[in-house]
Amino acid sequence: MIVSLMQTSVSDDKRENLARAEALSKRADGADIIMLPEMFCCPYSSDSFVKNAEPYGGRVTETLSAIAAKRNAIVIGGSMPEADGGRIYNTSFVFGKSGELIAKHRKAHLFDINVEGGQRFFESETLSAGDSATVFDTPFGRAGVCVCFDIRFSDFVNGMKADMLFVPAAFNMTTGPMHWELLFRARAVDSQMFAFGCAPARNEKASYVSYANSIAVDPWGRVIARAGTGETVLNVAVDPEETKRARAQIPIGN
Repeated sequence: MIVSLMQTSVSDDKRENLARAEALSKRADGADIIMLPEMFCCPYSSDSFVKNAEPYGGRVTETLSAIAAKRNAIVIGGSMPEADGGRIYNTSFVFGKSGELIAKHRKAHLFDINVEGGQRFFESETLSAGDSATVFDTPFGRAGVCVCFDIRFSDFVNGMKADMLFVPAAFNMTTGPMHWELLFRARAVDSQMFAFGCAPARNEKASYVSYANSIAVDPWGRVIARAGTGETVLNVAVDPEETKRARAQIPIGN
């Protein structure tokens, strides 16, 4: 199984961000699963969420569907501000190889933090929370998808009973250095599964600075691939059978 983590740069221009995603997807040609970052289509800020919110069927989801069909890959479309029923959700749409919608996850745990001497951000000032976990079947096993802050809730992730976890995320320069790798390794070991995280490239001039460092961790908790801070496509080849081997040798899931 080849997973491509597209660590894209994000600008204030939605059209530019979508064009960048389409262009970079050429470097993911041959991948089975492609993942983009959290809020890949707009800056991570409350006013940007409102400005760029759109419903399913708009420009963002049309672009993601087209990428899936063109690359013949499952596309986990990072996340976007989804407008629905007068509310805005932080939503990850998942498309199958023919461009059809196969799953969607609305971020269930909103990012409301106030770290002394560090980051303050309250998604709840703008966004509404989803109310469920999200899993879908792939030819390689059962996949779970969550968005950023969701990964901190071990019961939520473990309850998915997944074989692999995909997390579009945008940790910042306070939480990233402390918890990014730690959380992906922890969830991988907890559920004995592959865990993949995809973040935006770092932009030091942005109001919210992404930690970047997109990551892939195996069921033993080993980091098998990790990006730096710049825009890149990280292509990771893994053996899905490793999940079964890990669970057979250390059968905590029984």
